[in-house]
Amino acid sequence: MKKLVSEQVVDYLERRGVEYIFGLCGHTLIGLLDALSRSEKIKYISFRHEQIATTAADGYARLTKKAGVVICHLGPGITNVVTGVANAAFDSIPLVVIAGDVPSYYFGRHPHQEVNMHADASQYELLRPVVKRAWRIDDPEALPAILDKAFRLAESGRPGPVLIDVPMDMFSREIDDDLFARTYMDSDETIRPALAPRAAREIARRLVEAERPLIHAGGGVLLAEASAELAELVDFLDIPVSRTLMGQGCLSDTHPLMAGQTGFWGLQFTHQLTVNADVILGLGTRFAEADSSSWYPGVTFDMEKTKFLQIDIDPMEIGRNYPVEIGAVADIKEALRQILAEVKSICPQGIDRPQLRRLIAENKAAFKAANVDIANDDRFPMTPQRILKDVKEIIPEDAIIFTDVGWNKNGVAQQFDVTIPGTIHHSSGLATMGFGAFALLGGKLAAPDKVVLTLVGDGGFGNNPSALATAVEQNIPVIWVVMNNSAFGTIAGLEYANYATRFGTVFTTPDGQAYSPNWAEVAKGYGVRGKRITSAAEFAPALREAIAANCPYVLDVPMENIAVPTPGCWNINDIYTPKPNVAEGKVRRDADGNFYPPSHSGSHKA
Repeated sequence: MKKLVSEQVVDYLERRGVEYIFGLCGHTLIGLLDALSRSEKIKYISFRHEQIATTAADGYARLTKKAGVVICHLGPGITNVVTGVANAAFDSIPLVVIAGDVPSYYFGRHPHQEVNMHADASQYELLRPVVKRAWRIDDPEALPAILDKAFRLAESGRPGPVLIDVPMDMFSREIDDDLFARTYMDSDETIRPALAPRAAREIARRLVEAERPLIHAGGGVLLAEASAELAELVDFLDIPVSRTLMGQGCLSDTHPLMAGQTGFWGLQFTHQLTVNADVILGLGTRFAEADSSSWYPGVTFDMEKTKFLQIDIDPMEIGRNYPVEIGAVADIKEALRQILAEVKSICPQGIDRPQLRRLIAENKAAFKAANVDIANDDRFPMTPQRILKDVKEIIPEDAIIFTDVGWNKNGVAQQFDVTIPGTIHHSSGLATMGFGAFALLGGKLAAPDKVVLTLVGDGGFGNNPSALATAVEQNIPVIWVVMNNSAFGTIAGLEYANYATRFGTVFTTPDGQAYSPNWAEVAKGYGVRGKRITSAAEFAPALREAIAANCPYVLDVPMENIAVPTPGCWNINDIYTPKPNVAEGKVRRDADGNFYPPSHSGSHKA
């Protein structure tokens, strides 16, 4: 029996278990929207901007581990999704983007909004650099197989986004529903590879025999849902764990073997462990720049002292930044189970390192003690440390937090203890401003019974506050905590440290006075409840009120722009001036282990 392609696409998505479609309308999508309007299983979430829609789908996918589905119009619609798609790609988040395109019978004739500068109807090329695969549907009968391939590719291996570009007339074509018969038979799951047995044995042996082993955990541990397996292995061998930004929560930040984050915004004590380890097992991490202090030897890692072992689902990441003695492609969850089994056969009694546990505990306690005064300070505008302390004390332990960029990400990753896997979500690879303000909408749809909030700067929140409109229309009860310093605070700090100016980074009126919209009043204009905080003592009860209200809520919190401590290095300024503390690729330290002489990329004690 023949049936409209638009209706068959909706039927397929329903069978696939798609709950929500995130998007923004356009004339190329009206056929699909018509079919979607009759679905009883899929809810369409409409937005005012495609980047918000895509980022909300990203937030949904981070919690469900299933591909978020996005629909967008051609031309400016698909250009507006680029940033959200790239953010998902860099953070290994699965998305399926279905984009409308010009009618196939008008290719190359300059139909309205066609992208054809270098080839006819070539808008799908816009996303090619940031998707795992981009298809254009030139034959409607190819669509069933492409839909299956798209979801499988997005969700398997290293997850990521894919694009299906559909000329609008294809939605109105009729094809035989028998063409979808195979999709009823296909399993939705792709089983991930286990570790080669010889690799499991050898990695286990190296970890048991090492004097100073360490596990460096990245976001791949969370993607594989391998936190329990990681904890079991490190507890059995008393191996310390360092983590990346994306790895936060893979092991509780309060776990006695969790040393903390590495890199520019890492911890000085963590670097003492990572740089002196004789064996490091990297799990689901790229050893990327920010987490590796721009790869300067002797700051975060040192390949002359350390033998690297690495397991990742993506073969392209093996040995990318540090030479590996053992590199293996595997699912982290399966790999950790295998390694532990081999460890128990080699060393049935396990290993105890009570001195190491004491050392970690003492350094964590010292770091927290150093922040007690500023975290309890009553000054106003508030200190970021005070905001984080109040949030930590008030929200449930299983609340879902989406950060943005700046203090609300870098400071949170460094100073805010996350104890439950999957309860903190950062934009890491692309570090997209506005991520938290948009992604929390999809996060709440994925976890309706949890408290969901974002810690976001005023720059990120002001990026596009129309996310508020969707929260009202769809009754999505989330909380925006706007950490408002009237600036692009992180860049203001970097610029001032290097050039003694904050030009282009702070928000002022023509006469030089600090300026910020009253975001609470802006929220009220959208129909969202809002409150502008006027004293440090007012914030905590206002946050409790926002949680109890169970409706969209904006808290505008004036905040002092205090720099996040930076114990690592970042070579952001190398293209202008060489660092005085770097010679022949090495970083100099004084007798106490501190970098010298001080520079923006050197260390100051946290």
